[in-house]
Amino acid sequence: MWNKTDPEESFRNKVIWVAAAVVAAALIGVGVYYRFHKGAPTTASGIVPPAPQAAAPAAASAPLPSAAQAPVIEHPVPAPSSTAAAQPLPPLNHSDSVVLAALDTLIGHPAVARFIVPKNIIRRVVVSVDSLPRAKVSANLRPIQATPGQTIVNRQGGVALLSQRNYARYTPFVAVVSRLNVHGLAQLYFRLYPLFQQAYESLGYPGKYFNDRLVQAIDSLLATPTVTSPVTLVRPKVFWQFADPKLEALPAGQKLMIRMGPQNDAIIEHKLRQFRALIANPPK
Repeated sequence: MWNKTDPEESFRNKVIWVAAAVVAAALIGVGVYYRFHKGAPTTASGIVPPAPQAAAPAAASAPLPSAAQAPVIEHPVPAPSSTAAAQPLPPLNHSDSVVLAALDTLIGHPAVARFIVPKNIIRRVVVSVDSLPRAKVSANLRPIQATPGQTIVNRQGGVALLSQRNYARYTPFVAVVSRLNVHGLAQLYFRLYPLFQQAYESLGYPGKYFNDRLVQAIDSLLATPTVTSPVTLVRPKVFWQFADPKLEALPAGQKLMIRMGPQNDAIIEHKLRQFRALIANPPK
């Protein structure tokens, strides 16, 4: 469901939450996804079904390892270099200044000041990443500032359609993403990884590995179907929803990706694909 501050105006597009957990998460080295084949068969609903793949398990429902069983790490991050090891990290609750300073160097202070929520950055990224494969993403814990303006909706008779003009609202943010130094982001992520892991365990996942959960979230996002027909909306009460029940049943991250628009999707995809290769298969 999409919350709306004024039921009589066009609905508030929350695709920036994907940026919060994936793209913005990539700003500090978190988040990647793929796009599916453009030439895959299209169903009657206008949705291109993704290639078959195993469903990512929900971290909250997975059993905790026993004391005698070490947790299995599927995607380990590289050990810190001797230089990095000699520079201790700040406590998690006091890490914002370090993260912001690093982001200033990587993407510039104007972009950081405009887009990043400056408090509890790592915790916000971890919560958002963990939520992407689920039914909802928390707006209150996003690491990216809300997209300004209202989402534009076209009305044709009694039908509400998501307007393509809406996609331009995200152009400034996508422009920042297009300039990202992916290798620099990966190095920053690896450097700060103990803090990401600490924040993840504090959510209630002792014995779990955040980088593995990140890959699970990525796998969910890469399963986003390509929508070839206009996106029709309904509002049974106060909230806008996809009219197509197949779209409405998708995980929160996939629905947010659809609302972004294909051009923005392609730009972000390019950077995130590069980043995934670095965090899922880091150099040894």
